[in-house]
Amino acid sequence: MGITKCLLLVLALTAFPLVHAGQSMPVPGAIDGAGRKVLTVVNKDPPGVRCNGNVQVAAEIANTYRVPIQILPASLVPNFPAPSMFYGQELIVADGKDHNGQSSFQIVADVLEMDGAPKQP
Repeated sequence: MGITKCLLLVLALTAFPLVHAGQSMPVPGAIDGAGRKVLTVVNKDPPGVRCNGNVQVAAEIANTYRVPIQILPASLVPNFPAPSMFYGQELIVADGKDHNGQSSFQIVADVLEMDGAPKQP
């Protein structure tokens, strides 16, 4: 890919951070060292306004599926909506978008099932 195309891609991603479910974004740590997709929860800052519902869903998912999970504060990913949740680079829910940033076990489980994520023994 040429430098011009790379610059256009970077400009497009920073100028238009609005995304819809099913779209992908360059999520930091979206793939772990073993090549598995990571479930990423983006929480609001400061700590007093964390998105505890999405963290609870992530905990429930960890009880059923064998997927790595990371929780990022919005300050580390300023162009991402908060609250939001991603699987790999695929957006599942986002503030102001589908489900208004509030995930549920079933929403996330459906995405994991479609991707063939392994379950806990």
